Amino acid sequence: MAKIVIDPVTRVEGHLKIEAVVDGGVVKEARSSGMMYRGLENILIGRDPRDAGRIMQRICGVCPTSHGLTAVFALDEAYGVNGVIPDNGRILRNLIQGANFVQSHILHFYQLAALDYVDVTAVADYSGSDPSLKKVKDFIKRGHLGPFMPRYEGDYRLSKEENRAAVAHYVEALNLRRLAHEAVSVFGGKMPHNMSIVPGGVTAEPSIDKIANFLWKIEQLCDFIDHRYLPDVMMVAKRYSDYFGIGAGCKQLMSFGVFDLDSNPDLTQRKRYIPQGIVKAADLKLRALDPARITEEVANSWFQETGPVSPYDGQTTPDRDKAGAYSWIKSPRYGSEVMEVGPLARMLASYAAGDQEVRGMVDGVLQKFNAGPEVLFSVLGRHAARAIETKLVAERLKEWVLQVKPGQPVFADYSLDVTNRGMGLHEAPRGALGHWIVVEGGKTKNYQAVVPTTWNAGPMDANGQPGPIEQSLIGTRVKDQNNPFELVRIVRSYDPCLSCAVHVVSPKGQDLGRYVVGVE
Repeated sequence: MAKIVIDPVTRVEGHLKIEAVVDGGVVKEARSSGMMYRGLENILIGRDPRDAGRIMQRICGVCPTSHGLTAVFALDEAYGVNGVIPDNGRILRNLIQGANFVQSHILHFYQLAALDYVDVTAVADYSGSDPSLKKVKDFIKRGHLGPFMPRYEGDYRLSKEENRAAVAHYVEALNLRRLAHEAVSVFGGKMPHNMSIVPGGVTAEPSIDKIANFLWKIEQLCDFIDHRYLPDVMMVAKRYSDYFGIGAGCKQLMSFGVFDLDSNPDLTQRKRYIPQGIVKAADLKLRALDPARITEEVANSWFQETGPVSPYDGQTTPDRDKAGAYSWIKSPRYGSEVMEVGPLARMLASYAAGDQEVRGMVDGVLQKFNAGPEVLFSVLGRHAARAIETKLVAERLKEWVLQVKPGQPVFADYSLDVTNRGMGLHEAPRGALGHWIVVEGGKTKNYQAVVPTTWNAGPMDANGQPGPIEQSLIGTRVKDQNNPFELVRIVRSYDPCLSCAVHVVSPKGQDLGRYVVGVE
């Protein structure tokens, strides 16, 4: 028996540590640890509530629009304007958020996950004329290998030509991510941390020029998705089809829903393009979401003990010396149940709701592998769901931008002197995102954010239930404990917002070796 420690996990955002106890080549226990404390929620206490729309975007530089928008959803309720957002404001919020979704998904596959499957050294002897490959070859020749090296030596299965094509698309994806950022800034003002999303709507005034500019950028992104991203995901899936049977996790999924199609003041009744609800592998039925069942606990987290509490009542009080704790991440639960969140949850929520376009794309992937929906609960299932969602969202952006009406209102006014509370339920690219605010006398009294990676990477709860990533690792067969590439492939399939390197220790904590598995 040995303990594999991957610390930090690289090519994720932030500081993530994974520990796995391996016996007979199989993971028997796993721990997921967030290794950095920030406490951004505490910064808001005593401030003008509207600051949440700006400050909470700083939680993440990859998906700040999600935090900004979820914060203003909570403020919409607190200020009493959540049912009167003008259509322009609603649509422009969707456009800003949707362009960021596309950017984030392209980033994840090419810059964060693809190098688990693509052998960059196939470019070393390239003699063709592709400028991207020539540039990468020159980097290798001069020894400038970041971010490709150092790395673990995985079981690379693509052909030389497939590897070269994937590397070329890796470089191309960098420019397409820039284009998606520019699309966000058309109506958001800038990226990261847009300035346009505010309680009551947005501040951006749409014009024909802005609409045309946004549409032109999205058309280019759609072309990349169709001719690069989707084919590359299928190429990897064909070569690594065994990963449809690896990393299943808890098989209970939750979506808060995303992209508003109306302004119903009740977030649980609001119609959204991707629906809200709970899906379980046992029957793939969409169950209604009850936000009152959402709690957080800190039994194994470095925070002062509070027990399972509603985020409205949650506290963020660090306790670094807490006995038995192993993470700065809390353990959110839905009615005491563990829930996975992310693109897989959203696509299966749409699938279960009967969305024919989603069903057609998902079933089309499954048919290529002669498989049923059960294989979606896996490493490749998460990658496939993310790619399908990117295609769907990009196509909707082309439709929604043409619904914007220049000259029409973009926000609703409201009173600043309030004593109220508000809840924002939305989706970041990585999954279900919730913000809760309590306002007294026009000032923030309490604020809590429960982010996607809190759901996915949280530690074991007081009932002994491991979090989703921990459950995904348990039962995994590791071919070489000195080179545990299977584990990082599972972790990265969740696109966690955290980061790492690998070393192996004995159960007593003695270092046996240290292995670099990648770089940011």
